[in-house]
Amino acid sequence: MSWVRSRFLAYGVLLGTAGVKILTSDDAKKVYTHCTAAVMRGVNEVAKTYESLKENCEDIREDAEAINEQRAVEKEAKMIADARAVLAAAEDKKA
Repeated sequence: MSWVRSRFLAYGVLLGTAGVKILTSDDAKKVYTHCTAAVMRGVNEVAKTYESLKENCEDIREDAEAINEQRAVEKEAKMIADARAVLAAAEDKKA
């Protein structure tokens, strides 16, 4: 039983050492570099998309504010016209 454990320990050390050598090799570094470059390109594309979306949302917000301001002006003008009509009707009743 102890020989089995000793063998597993030896295999683990051997695989760990080989793994470290593989992970620190020049080929592995090239893979890491290419993966990092791909991630950076992805981040740049996401940032461009975010900026475009943000600009579109700002345009929509400005248009919505303009619509709301126009509606408020029209509502106020209607209220004034209604008030004038009520005053005119009241004056006609007096006369």
